[in-house]
Amino acid sequence: MEILYKSTRGNKEAVTASQAILQGLSPDGGLFVPTAVPKLKKSLKELSELSYQELAYEVMSSFLTDFTEEELKGCIQRAYDSKFDTTEIAPLAEKDGAYYLELFHGATIAFKDMALSILPHLMTVSAKKNHEDREIVILTATSGDTGKAAMAGFADVPGTRIIVFYPKHGVSPIQEKQMVTQKGANTYVVGITGNFDDAQTAVKKMFHDPKLGEELAQAGFLFSSANSINVGRLVPQIVYYVYAYATLLRQGKIQEGEKIHAVVPTGNFGNILAAYYGKQMGLPIDKLICASNDNKVLYDFFSTGVYDKNREFILTTSPSMDILISSNLERLIYRIAGEDSEKCKELMEALSAQGKYEITADMREQLGDFYGNYATEEEAGQTIARVFRKTGYMMDPHTAVAATVYEKYKAQTGDERIAVIASTASPYKFTRSVMCSLDSKYETMSDFELVDELNRLTGTAVPRAIEEIRTAPVLHDRVVDAADMPAAVKDILGIK
Repeated sequence: MEILYKSTRGNKEAVTASQAILQGLSPDGGLFVPTAVPKLKKSLKELSELSYQELAYEVMSSFLTDFTEEELKGCIQRAYDSKFDTTEIAPLAEKDGAYYLELFHGATIAFKDMALSILPHLMTVSAKKNHEDREIVILTATSGDTGKAAMAGFADVPGTRIIVFYPKHGVSPIQEKQMVTQKGANTYVVGITGNFDDAQTAVKKMFHDPKLGEELAQAGFLFSSANSINVGRLVPQIVYYVYAYATLLRQGKIQEGEKIHAVVPTGNFGNILAAYYGKQMGLPIDKLICASNDNKVLYDFFSTGVYDKNREFILTTSPSMDILISSNLERLIYRIAGEDSEKCKELMEALSAQGKYEITADMREQLGDFYGNYATEEEAGQTIARVFRKTGYMMDPHTAVAATVYEKYKAQTGDERIAVIASTASPYKFTRSVMCSLDSKYETMSDFELVDELNRLTGTAVPRAIEEIRTAPVLHDRVVDAADMPAAVKDILGIK
């Protein structure tokens, strides 16, 4: 079955998967969604016998139907190789009554590696398939992890450049060091004097600025996106939920067809949306448990049916979730609106104009798959300390938010069904937050002293990604106001 992609906001013309990947965003401002969600082609038992790479092909080939078998398998083999420090790619760790799906074994020790290892390969193949000879400029806003993972993926890939904007004072010290030391002649990092939402909004505006687009085209450039709004990011994320289920089945932890819960720390809503698509494909997921931090805009949405970004923006120790505009939620809104693009467009325009919208009672009834809750900073810190002292397992603050919300879900419902918690980053990426959750005495230590202390306490190896930046020189030091982001892009690309 051929799967095409259409816009959530009503551009009637459907495009192929490779065209959607190349464009990133639809010209009308909407996000690309598949015309149908395909079903899993093999039985769960058959899938449980496959390697991660083989399973990735099974899932992704169902969505990316204009890629040949050779093209897609080539992308998968180049993506999921020795840059991951485990052969399983996404191992499961059973700790404290839950299964932690470790998505941080890639080059930048965060879950973004799972999709951003393959996106550059999907994009360059897409360019060739569509006879695109302009240089692709990847324009990305990051709340901490996407930027580094995207740069690691695109560094020195021929025919591409990547420009990453991040909130100068809104990421962890190690996240920032990872970005500003990034090598690659085609990589550019720019700090902004605002928050992530400021950066994301400005990037979206640049995508839809016809004058800027024309200037780029004349200079031989084409904008595309590495954010989770790109279907080339979203589709690879579905794979690891299928793999987690397959692993539990292979290990005899569940019976074929037995339902599990998926617990996901969520900011931009892409990761949990991938689990939702997995469920639509036939994966036996019961509840999609959406975990927020103190910026609990999604929790409030699931509780009330009102999405309202008009609130204080809170900087937390889980910065990748410090987001008030969850871009990927638009894809779910489109789905529960009965794929009514006019209704979806109306709601997104309300969000843009008034900063809020309310879904209908009929739409709310379709959110039964989801459970939303949030964890405060204090609660997440307590979870890190409790699980470490009980099991010796150290988790990062984002994972701790998810683990806390799962405990709240169990307390409220008494439901003890097996749960997979998406563990989205290595604790080594957030050493200060993690160590200070254990003891305030660590507050006086430097970031890399904390790395060594974490290594001593847990006995886990310091990841390559951390060792490499200990003494790496800063290569990117540009900082601009959000309003000056377009000028920075033109300057980087040499457009007068």
